Amino acid sequence: MVSVVITGRGGAGKTTMTANLSTYFSKNGYRTLVIDGDLYLPKLAFHFGIYNPVYNLHTLLKNPDMRVLNAVYHDVNTGVDVLPGSSRLYDVLDLDNKRLRDIVREISARYRMTIIDSPVGIPFDTISTFRLAQYQIIILEIERCPIHSVHRMVENEVIKLKTLGEAYGLKVGVIINKVRESSANVDDVVDFLEYSVDVPVVGIIPYDYKVPEATNMGRPVLDYAPHAPASKAISEAGSVLDEWIFGRKKKEGFFHRLYEAITSFLHSRRAPAGKKL
Repeated sequence: MVSVVITGRGGAGKTTMTANLSTYFSKNGYRTLVIDGDLYLPKLAFHFGIYNPVYNLHTLLKNPDMRVLNAVYHDVNTGVDVLPGSSRLYDVLDLDNKRLRDIVREISARYRMTIIDSPVGIPFDTISTFRLAQYQIIILEIERCPIHSVHRMVENEVIKLKTLGEAYGLKVGVIINKVRESSANVDDVVDFLEYSVDVPVVGIIPYDYKVPEATNMGRPVLDYAPHAPASKAISEAGSVLDEWIFGRKKKEGFFHRLYEAITSFLHSRRAPAGKKL
């Protein structure tokens, strides 16, 4: 049993990445559960076409005698089990989230992989679940920040979340999402994260119009458009996480290995980008 918490600022694609990483692990043979830990603005269920679920995490928090399994929904397209939140305003009023950790502990014991979608910023709603998790993935978007001030954003965002995760003994990684920048600029960001902040970058996901299209259809893009650029990059990130967490390497065919070798050779001949950060 492994639990991962997903954190990041608003608009970075945290919930989208939660839905798609859970889809990756489910399609690769892991019994997978996702939990919407954003208690006050839950929207994870929308990514699986679940709207206004009668039973959800909020009804579990308000009804201690309710069976946890009654609030879990199975998505037939991805194979993911979803514990959604409620989008109804009156369900989030006078909410006591003290039972959250007990609920997560009880239900996650049934799964090989549990991914918890945290609220934006410092995840006070789900902080109690950090004691149950082993990994934290920070979703970082650099598009809305001037490239020359990325290091300031990282200091304000990634370092705080990384410090929080490490305080609970979590192994922390970063996924850079919605990338439109040039490869040289992204390389600089990756170098800054890995060498100055000392956090591994486990994935770089390009901006892809198929992602919001898939969300509007109530499906993760990895299921909706598996050959889209974002889907391929998410699969690569999932493969890295699979090896990091479970030690399972993805078996690649001859042509893929040849492509990787050529790409590596060409990359080694390129002049390294200067450290602008």
